[in-house]
Amino acid sequence: MTLPSKGSRRIVVDGVEFRWTVRRRPTYNQANGWSPLTFVAELAAEEPGAVLVVSMPYAHPGNWIGYLGGSVRPVAVAAGIREALTGGWQPAKPGPAFALTLADAVSAEA
Repeated sequence: MTLPSKGSRRIVVDGVEFRWTVRRRPTYNQANGWSPLTFVAELAAEEPGAVLVVSMPYAHPGNWIGYLGGSVRPVAVAAGIREALTGGWQPAKPGPAFALTLADAVSAEA
């Protein structure tokens, strides 16, 4: 699975280029506040491998319930990518999606 180039953003983490995106409209579960805001990242190469799916510690801002949502900033994306790489994500190898949960807003924003 690869990310569509339209709507994805470029980020360089430790000299390696990645692309990432956040779903504009919440999924049904996100809209009801049952699942958190997520973003997806992948290696920005011609042959990208496994994708990274990162769950943030807050709701999608477009939820229907009125829960306080957050935004995904590039610093949080870089932190998530670094944590996933440390945890064993191999973005150049094909395989299943690597799931990661950022535990708190402090680690997401630092």
